[in-house]
Amino acid sequence: METTELIRYRRALKRKNYSVHTLKNYLNILDQFIRWLNVPLLEVTRKEIGLYVDHLLRKRRTPKTITCHLQTIRLFFDYLLNEEGRTITNPVTRISLRLPKPLPRHLKDDQVTKLFTVIKDLRDRAMFMLMLRCGLRVQEVAQLTVDAVEYGRRQIFVSHGKGAKDRVVYMSEDARSTLQAYLAKRSSKATTLFLVQKGPMKGSPLSVRGIQKRIEYYARKNNLSVSCHRLRHTMATQLLNADADLTTIQDLLGHSQVTTTQRYCRVANLKVQRDYYKAMKLVLQRTQSEQEEDSQQERTMNADIINKLS
Repeated sequence: METTELIRYRRALKRKNYSVHTLKNYLNILDQFIRWLNVPLLEVTRKEIGLYVDHLLRKRRTPKTITCHLQTIRLFFDYLLNEEGRTITNPVTRISLRLPKPLPRHLKDDQVTKLFTVIKDLRDRAMFMLMLRCGLRVQEVAQLTVDAVEYGRRQIFVSHGKGAKDRVVYMSEDARSTLQAYLAKRSSKATTLFLVQKGPMKGSPLSVRGIQKRIEYYARKNNLSVSCHRLRHTMATQLLNADADLTTIQDLLGHSQVTTTQRYCRVANLKVQRDYYKAMKLVLQRTQSEQEEDSQQERTMNADIINKLS
């Protein structure tokens, strides 16, 4: 059950145009925290926060999950301080958990071929092709509308992506033809692009979880380790290996910070390999030139010495 503070906080977040997904996550985390507390909310200190972290660790929550909890709690207390004018101190002053920084994992070319070989359903092929070729997030695919796609210009307008940001992405020829094949078969006039095809929910928008279940099905069928987000990682890595500019990839993926995109530089070994050999070739040429110069000077000096002695 939500407290009065949480109800007001929900309204404040709605006024700031936070997404439904973000609202749900924030309020769920805060509800867990408040239920766990054994002191009044406005009397929470750093001691309670430390004990709550211990509680989450005992429940085997990952450092990333715990950090998410702490960030959400800190934002809530900032709201109580700055917007409700409560005379309290924010108990979450510093988040010191060390987070692992795993590299983005992508599919190799033969794995991509293997995956799409078994995806016969036109809807599913279109969904996963948009992730692979356009770098769309699963939430963005679920929210796509029919009129967001411009086939002539081969581009898609992504509305309210992560962070409520809009952006334009572009379609490869195979992505466009796959999407057109799906729409040619689809008879519904619904505005949402991807719909449930069977059962009592037929014709309704396909949910994020529904899309994830489809990729999990194909992963099992192929014995591949693949997810929706890994298709997005694959697109970024392939573009980087093809010498696409880092800021271009940043724009296509919708990253706020280029440092997020830079993680792919540590994965895209083909580009690193090419850059290394190209640079090393110049190094060796310069070294060889200097060595030849030194040898020529040495021969000249030796010749002068012999001439003087004779």
